[in-house]
Amino acid sequence: MTAERIKGGGCGGLCTEGLGFDFTMAFQPIVDVASGRPWAHEALVRGLDGQGAGWVLGQVTEANRYAFDQACRVKAIELAAWLGMGQQADTRLSINFLPNAVYQPEACIRATLAAARRTGFPPERIIFEVTENERVVDGAHLKAIFTEYKRQGFHTAIDDFGSGYSGLNLLAEFQPDIIKLDMELTRAIDTDRARRSIVGAILTVCRDLGITPVAEGIETPGEAKALRDLGITLMQGYLFARPAVERLVSPAMDFEPAVA
Repeated sequence: MTAERIKGGGCGGLCTEGLGFDFTMAFQPIVDVASGRPWAHEALVRGLDGQGAGWVLGQVTEANRYAFDQACRVKAIELAAWLGMGQQADTRLSINFLPNAVYQPEACIRATLAAARRTGFPPERIIFEVTENERVVDGAHLKAIFTEYKRQGFHTAIDDFGSGYSGLNLLAEFQPDIIKLDMELTRAIDTDRARRSIVGAILTVCRDLGITPVAEGIETPGEAKALRDLGITLMQGYLFARPAVERLVSPAMDFEPAVA
C-alpha cells in the first residue's frame, strides 16, 4: 500500500467521496515517561498541502459531517497500519470522533472494524477521543456511543478535559477509560500551586473511578517533572514531539524518565 493510495482515501477514494475535499493525518506520540517510549499515537487531521486542522475542520458541514467522521476513522487506521504501528508492541492509536455525527453507534462502527480487519490493526489498541469542547446535543446518546465502543473492545477518552462547558458533570454521566487533561490545566503547573491542587484532585477522582490520566500540551521539563511528581506518567506535547504528517516520530526525552 503506497502513500499515494492512502492519500487518495486508502479505499479506492470512497472514504472521501462526496466530501468535496481530501485530507491526510499527522501523528503525535503520547509518551510513557517511565520508559521513554510511545504509549500511543494520536491521529490529527491535516490538509494535503500542509493546511492545519482548522482548515480541514472548516470544510465540515452538517451535510458531510457523517462522511467526514467515517473517513477520519478509516484513514487513521490505514495510515497507522501502513506506517507499522500495529507491529509496535502495545502502542495504541487514538482517533478523534464527532459524537453528533454518530446516528447509531453499532452501525457507525462497522467501517472502523472493517478497516481494522483489512489492515490487520488490533481493534483493542484503538482509542476513540471526544473533546469536551464538542457540545453534545444528547448526553445519553454519547453515553450509548461509549458503551457500544467499549463492548466492541475499543477504548474511550475525553479529550481537553477541564476546558469545556461541562467539566466534571461530563465525567459524572459516563466514565471513559482515559481523560486527557487540557493544556490550560498543565501549563506552568510547576510554578502554579492552584493548578497543582486542581490536577491533584482530578487524579484522585481518576484513581477512584479507574480512569487513566494523560497530560496534554507539555512544553517544558519543569511541567513534565511536576506532573510526574503528581503521579502522571502519560504525557503529550511539544517537549516530546510535534505532530508529523504521515510519519511516526520517536519522542525526545529532555528530562530524566521516572525510575520504575
